Amino acid sequence: MDLAMFFRELRPALSLVIFFTVLTGFILPEIFTGAMQLALPYQANGSLIRQNGEIIGSALIGQNFTSPKYFQPRPSALATAYDAGTSGASNLAPTSAALLKTVQARVAAYRQAFGPGQVPADAVTASGSGLDPDISAANALRQAPAVAAARQLPADEVIGLVKRMTHHATLGIVGTTHVNVLQLNLALDRLTAS
Repeated sequence: MDLAMFFRELRPALSLVIFFTVLTGFILPEIFTGAMQLALPYQANGSLIRQNGEIIGSALIGQNFTSPKYFQPRPSALATAYDAGTSGASNLAPTSAALLKTVQARVAAYRQAFGPGQVPADAVTASGSGLDPDISAANALRQAPAVAAARQLPADEVIGLVKRMTHHATLGIVGTTHVNVLQLNLALDRLTAS
């Protein structure tokens, strides 16, 4: 094969690589980004939550609330809890003795904080990302009386707030019934201030 024939065969392949790199690497992402900025600007910009004009978090990334005056998030398996710069699970198998010990300790701590009784699974198991912003409605309702007591609010008022902030499964089957912890805690702050 001579060199001229080699380059004649190579030119169409290189042209296609360059064309599709520009199309799928630059042009289409810019079109989709622009379209989403117009159609869904809140979601396209990271679902940022602002308070008094300042960004305080995202509805998509959990935060570590530790005060008894706030609803507690799902446990995080990250070395630094809810560090948005990293993401990941514990990678412990369901049969792991270390996982069982960790869950048992979390169950004991949960019961100490919120009283005896059933403990929701999401209250003692970490999510796959370690950054889950939501807890189950059952978990939020279980925490509500203790949070109300810490804030010196009527329990019924805090339970009502949880029910209003609850997101239900789409069509009753897609997704879970859950509450966004950051949004719930911000609503709780507004309720206490009023």
